[in-house]
Amino acid sequence: MKKKCAVTIGFFDGVHCGHRFLLHQLEALADANGLSAVTVTFDRHPKQVICEDFVPLLLTTQEEKLALLSEAFSGEIVVLPFTLELSSLTAKEFMESVLREKLNAELLLMGYNHQFGHGGGTPEEFATWGRETGIKVCGAEALAGEKVSSSRIRNLISQGNIDKANSMLGYPYFLTGKVTEGKQIGRQIGFPTANLLLPEQKLLPACGVYAVWVIMPDGTRQGGMLCIGHRPTIEQNGVISIEVHIFDFIGILYGKQLRLELIEKLREEQHFTSLDALQQQLKLDAAAAKTIIKR
Repeated sequence: MKKKCAVTIGFFDGVHCGHRFLLHQLEALADANGLSAVTVTFDRHPKQVICEDFVPLLLTTQEEKLALLSEAFSGEIVVLPFTLELSSLTAKEFMESVLREKLNAELLLMGYNHQFGHGGGTPEEFATWGRETGIKVCGAEALAGEKVSSSRIRNLISQGNIDKANSMLGYPYFLTGKVTEGKQIGRQIGFPTANLLLPEQKLLPACGVYAVWVIMPDGTRQGGMLCIGHRPTIEQNGVISIEVHIFDFIGILYGKQLRLELIEKLREEQHFTSLDALQQQLKLDAAAAKTIIKR
């Protein structure tokens, strides 16, 4: 039989400071009670199953989320396929059929202000269902200070407030994508860029220019500046581009993966009357980004 465990449940988008605080509490509770620690998460956003047309914009892809969970949590991570059948289970049914029967859970740590199961339930109801299924239900302590949530962090990033978002995440928000061939306009004005293709569900920050760290294919870090936007000086096609200029780099990156860690927003996207005017602004942007990176 599977070892008895203490478990917590969540989608954990972003694996932010609040999530990490919860996971640390789970590890401590499991250790104090002689149980193994298990975190349950899902293979997709639950709303994708409940609403067929819903396309979530997330802080982390599934691969990124699992990597962050593995860094933050020393116990076992269980990924459940979120299906219509699973979504129809009440909290008590989920506790019986999944937590008790499949995972052999003896203790359930409920995240602050969190519930699960079709129809949800009150803390008192969850405690009652736990007694009926042989699972002790404990409420987690909330992280002190300002409330942290994935939805709030998503809003901050959508507004370009990277400083605040990073403080809630506990790490720099990052974008990982494959380098694709662009129109090479940047090269003509002394600022060659790598154009990135990102996963469809990855949340993009607000359009503008950002100071970033670039994690190169070989794992080294180099400073850079990221431009996200519609390139209004060059073309008017409504397509958003993600282009990064890497300081002091000469080479070809087509087909390679880059990870961009966003540090600070420098300015909004602007339209310039000429490429010369754009070039002059990019020189100012580069100087500002280099100053920020050296902090």
